[in-house]
Amino acid sequence: MQVSHTAAAVSASFDGSNLVSSAGLVPAMKLAEKAGLLSLADRWLSVATDKGANAGLKVVSLVAGMLAGADAIDDMTVLRHGGMRKLFAQLYAPSTLGSFLRAFTFGHVRQLDAIASRFLISLAALSPLISPEPDGDYVFLDVDDTIIEVHGHQKQGASFGYSGVRGLNAILATVKTATGTPIILAQRLRRGAASSPHGATRLIRDALATLSRLPGIGTARVLFRADSAFYTFVAIHAAMAGGADVSVTARLDSAVRKRIAAIPATGWTPIKYTHAIFDEDTRTWISDAEVAEIPYTAFTSRKKADHILGRLVVRRIPELNKQKLAGQTTLFDLHRFHAFFTTSTLDTVTADKTHRAHAAIDLVNSDLKNSALAHLPSGVFAANAAWLALAVIAFNLTRAAAVTAGTGLARATTATIRRKLINIPARTASSARRITLHLPENWPWETGWAHLFDHAFAPPSPTPT
Repeated sequence: MQVSHTAAAVSASFDGSNLVSSAGLVPAMKLAEKAGLLSLADRWLSVATDKGANAGLKVVSLVAGMLAGADAIDDMTVLRHGGMRKLFAQLYAPSTLGSFLRAFTFGHVRQLDAIASRFLISLAALSPLISPEPDGDYVFLDVDDTIIEVHGHQKQGASFGYSGVRGLNAILATVKTATGTPIILAQRLRRGAASSPHGATRLIRDALATLSRLPGIGTARVLFRADSAFYTFVAIHAAMAGGADVSVTARLDSAVRKRIAAIPATGWTPIKYTHAIFDEDTRTWISDAEVAEIPYTAFTSRKKADHILGRLVVRRIPELNKQKLAGQTTLFDLHRFHAFFTTSTLDTVTADKTHRAHAAIDLVNSDLKNSALAHLPSGVFAANAAWLALAVIAFNLTRAAAVTAGTGLARATTATIRRKLINIPARTASSARRITLHLPENWPWETGWAHLFDHAFAPPSPTPT
């Protein structure tokens, strides 16, 4: 592609009062309105003083800015350009929104958490965000934490955590089906030095409560998946008390190693793994990786009533001999073991494959850090905790917009959805008290955007009698 004019024949002027850069905000925020985001915030948020006035409008403004790509308070000025005032009311200045966030306390953050949960439930009723698999497969509840890096000493709660990076610790609970894409059920912001399972028990309970209220999910089987940081009695008990089966990586302590040693040599099954080859004759995988299982009782160091019966699924991989090229072979094979404790009804191979899919939550963490969580914008901890909750609302709203568009964007990243559905330039035109958006001709994702627009502005479905 080459510029079609010389420098002398091209000029630029920022004077388009009828132009907007993010026309996709119109159907997306209409969808948020139909799901009740504004009314929920007005009802449940009780931020005091003048900073908390019109809380619903300020929450909606912050979410809209995040949808358009804002990852800092100053970026909220992206909402105040061109013809945006013709499309939206109450476009707040970034300083006003920053003051609003800094007025939050821990109690207000919990109110915002409740808003995020209720909004997700309403959103799932409007868009097919998640639905159980037709054959009754598990719905997966994944929990993990991540460090959001910060710089300087002004951030409250920032410190060096397990990763060796100065930051704040965010823990998320996501839900997905075998073929679907994750959405976020619950979130918490903790100090940077917080241990991974700190506060996880309450997060798991909140996530399961929200999950049970999602349309069409209430009776589905749930499998709680997590890494070894969450291999604690309180976390696993909270999941099982909420009706979920568990699949949690076990620490290789002496009890686990003893049970692994008890697995017979004939109990190992080759699995599809890196460099595996499928043998058509025997219909089996030829692979260096193998799995086996053995019954196991977890937390036997606690009182008998706290013992949890299940099984230990173990994957073993040959330990590479670094001296083999020099002729220093070993007398017997060595293996690395990865074990997880599960109460699921899945067979051994399927259980191992399903547990490894827990890594999908890492993609959610990465997605958030490439979007609204690229920065934590305030020095006040509660303001950053509120920012995290708003980022989760924006994430789920973006997912709903992509699913509604119905053009293969359901599994796309937030950045891709934003590029194709949200950040579309348009010119506004008014006639007979009606606003028309003129979008680019031959926009590649026109069909999906039109589906989203029609769905967002469709009249509400009649309430069944």
